Amino acid sequence: MFSFLGRRVNFEMNLCCFQRNFSAALPSLVPVSLPSKKETHLWYVLPDEVNSETLLNQYLEILSPYEKESIYRKHGHQLKKSALLARALVRATIARYQTNCQINPRSLKFRKNIYGKPEVDWQNDDDWCPPPLHFNISHTSSLVACGVTVDVPIGIDVEEKQRRIKNNILAFAKRYFSHEELQLLASIADPEIQHQEFIKLWTLKVGQEAYVKALGRGFSAAPFKTFTIWTRVETTVNFQHFEALDSEASEIVVESSDDPENLTNNWKFALLDLAGSHYAAICVEKDNSIGGETNAPMSLAVWKTIPFVEDERVSGTGAVVAISGSVKQF
Repeated sequence: MFSFLGRRVNFEMNLCCFQRNFSAALPSLVPVSLPSKKETHLWYVLPDEVNSETLLNQYLEILSPYEKESIYRKHGHQLKKSALLARALVRATIARYQTNCQINPRSLKFRKNIYGKPEVDWQNDDDWCPPPLHFNISHTSSLVACGVTVDVPIGIDVEEKQRRIKNNILAFAKRYFSHEELQLLASIADPEIQHQEFIKLWTLKVGQEAYVKALGRGFSAAPFKTFTIWTRVETTVNFQHFEALDSEASEIVVESSDDPENLTNNWKFALLDLAGSHYAAICVEKDNSIGGETNAPMSLAVWKTIPFVEDERVSGTGAVVAISGSVKQF
């Protein structure tokens, strides 16, 4: 068991011992150009692949005192580890982007908007204009992901494909899903297929969180049952399973029962099979600037990473499979 998960006295002693050689221990981040307005970047880390006690304690050292305390208060090894990796991934991801100056991930400060969505609290500097960078993070105990865009809001959510539901699926869905979504699940006789369709819908449902999070609002602003998820193929709108559709030919639409005329036309949605073990939902606002291609596919680049250790670009490989939504990987 890693020392950062142990008693507070060991936690603090390890940090004190580490402070003396922190700067020399962590290598520099490989710089990456900021995404264009048309691009979405996604970074993810698999906690099971990060097993170095030294590295985990190094991640702790780049966090703020508040972040450390928040991690320490969590119960259980997996919760602490995934929370630590989430914060380290955010700091490392933002710091690696080329912004005309070198950014120390430890120096980054964050704030929350009125709906609780985290934002970078860039420090005022007359000689430097911070980038209009947007980010969002989601994590399970087995995968941590961070999405990044420039100028346009982003929201993401990840869920384990094999996530088990303690209660009956339909009884659970009745609490959160719309009538149409519930009908879809009820029509599936095979329990395993029903389970997978539930997880896909739930990812996009909490992928409504992707939409809600992208807007920077809390769930109270958009209850789950007031949205229905559809797929639109060519010119026809059909409520159907999220099967392996051609990602260039299908579009995910979120329809609000409060405002049925609004099919969230200003937003792009995608559902991915990520790392063969998770579903990921991504929501980004369309580029409505002059010359912006509002109907263009979501241009997506994905990296698998262990922050400060290794990065692997996996978009266009079997590690990232578009299930639904118009997506172009690069």
